[in-house]
Amino acid sequence: MVDEVILLDYWPSMFGVRTRIALEEKNIKFDYIEQDLCNKSALLLEMNPVHKKIPVLIHNGKPVCESLIQVEYIDETWPRENPILPSDPYQRAQARFWGNFIDKMLPGLGKLMWGVKGEEQEAGKEFVEMLKMLESELGDRTYFGGETFGYVDIALIGFYGWFDAFEKYGNFSIEAECPKIIAWAKRCVKRDSVAKSLPDSEKVTELVPELKKKKRVG
Repeated sequence: MVDEVILLDYWPSMFGVRTRIALEEKNIKFDYIEQDLCNKSALLLEMNPVHKKIPVLIHNGKPVCESLIQVEYIDETWPRENPILPSDPYQRAQARFWGNFIDKMLPGLGKLMWGVKGEEQEAGKEFVEMLKMLESELGDRTYFGGETFGYVDIALIGFYGWFDAFEKYGNFSIEAECPKIIAWAKRCVKRDSVAKSLPDSEKVTELVPELKKKKRVG
């Protein structure tokens, strides 16, 4: 039986990027269905009735929601090629810890991008401080897993397409504050899976005013 794999996603999504990269790492063919988040499709509402959000991974008709859960699901379902999570239980627990840490950056980024005037700079500082913690965890390794590109790299690299927008609205330089994170990101982008999946940063930055306007109206 040939697997039917469908991804419901929105092109600039830093979360959808994670799922796209994981599928590419495993060389899994999938159908991509772009979603209009202002006019959600019947399929999206059917497949994710709880949160009604992208990305949704549909494998043989069964939905899997939440990007990091999807990454783990992909790794467990297609385990042979390019393992994403470490095999050692402790290292696997540590990877999940940092994946969870990365998701805790989101409230601050919400203030940075969509908050009221005056919140951006403070939110930018918080974001940089969290990046510095990740930079400390990375150390001098090639990837967060050492020489192996894996779970924590996938969890974080989706943010890279938004870095220019974060800098513009937060009025700070990520490279000046966290040069090792930028060097790491540039290494990641050399991987085909990442290069294929990341949104163009200029297009993301151009899109932000439109998204801010929709958020205010909504």
